Amino acid sequence: MMTTFSPLKKFSLSLLTCAVLAVALTGCGDDKSNFDPMDPSKIEPVTDKEKIEFEHKFAEQCVTREEKAAKGQISDKAALENTCLCISKYLMKNLTEQEAEKFLDDHENPESLVIKYDAAAYHCLQENQPKAPDFSKK
Repeated sequence: MMTTFSPLKKFSLSLLTCAVLAVALTGCGDDKSNFDPMDPSKIEPVTDKEKIEFEHKFAEQCVTREEKAAKGQISDKAALENTCLCISKYLMKNLTEQEAEKFLDDHENPESLVIKYDAAAYHCLQENQPKAPDFSKK
């Protein structure tokens, strides 16, 4: 006599097989690396030479990018250069070895630099804003 399985039994059998394989394969991992990306003692420091090179190249790239975006309609190039230099110095303070390597060697902008760039631009542009008048009663 031949046994036939209903679709529900086939599905249950398949699910059970997948679960057993998942548990078995999870135990097979060999995780000998204890790298913790949040541990500052494991992060390689960026050399002063790399920081200075990053500062200059990033500022140049920033000016070029902003000039291209403005299509030659920049009225104060000195202010743009100062802002871009401010941004590159701000980024340089928390630059990681991986970010420096990607930017300087691979000529790429890692996502972490893009995120930090927004904060740096906000900081530098707020720093250069004229002070608002104080209308409070003193």
